[in-house]
Amino acid sequence: MKSIDVKGTLRTETGKKSTRELRKTDSVPCVLYGLKKDENGNQVATHFAVTNSELRNLVYTPNIYVVNLTIDGQACKAVLKDIQFHPVKDTILHVDFYEVTEEKPIVMEVPVQLNGLAAGVRAGGKLQAQVRKLKVKALYTAIPEKLNVDVTALELGKSIKCAELSFEGLELVTPAEVVVCSVRMTRAARGAAAAAGK
Repeated sequence: MKSIDVKGTLRTETGKKSTRELRKTDSVPCVLYGLKKDENGNQVATHFAVTNSELRNLVYTPNIYVVNLTIDGQACKAVLKDIQFHPVKDTILHVDFYEVTEEKPIVMEVPVQLNGLAAGVRAGGKLQAQVRKLKVKALYTAIPEKLNVDVTALELGKSIKCAELSFEGLELVTPAEVVVCSVRMTRAARGAAAAAGK
């Protein structure tokens, strides 16, 4: 997995008013959920702010990253946990990060890459990707940038489900019945099949 550097500054106030003021300065309120826990067993959260320009390369990309996060000089490694966008403007409203270590597995969505020319496509069908990402559980150091799925043997009208996939060093968290991709019959293929059947 690639890495990216993000720098932020600690927030002393976290109310709605301070959040509005923060956004006016082209900054985004963020929360880092750390590995430490408080007396109630909840993860310790660090509130900080990052400029939009710092977040752009992390958010607006199909790639996944481990983030080298520095908040007022304090460094840690983290992954993107959640992003909230404005419903109309599509600007970033809020970002959650999750601190990671080389010892503790994490759950993360990884992009799916379909490889090969499916047998069903050669027969006139159309390959359709049903999901763009799959959830996996592993140490962050073992998580690849993409999950490669070979579709060469996939025939017309058939699909590949999550249950049929396995990746070394990764545990698939996405439900087994989820369809990853399928080859759909096209009108042309139906016509050819009908003509062949006459």
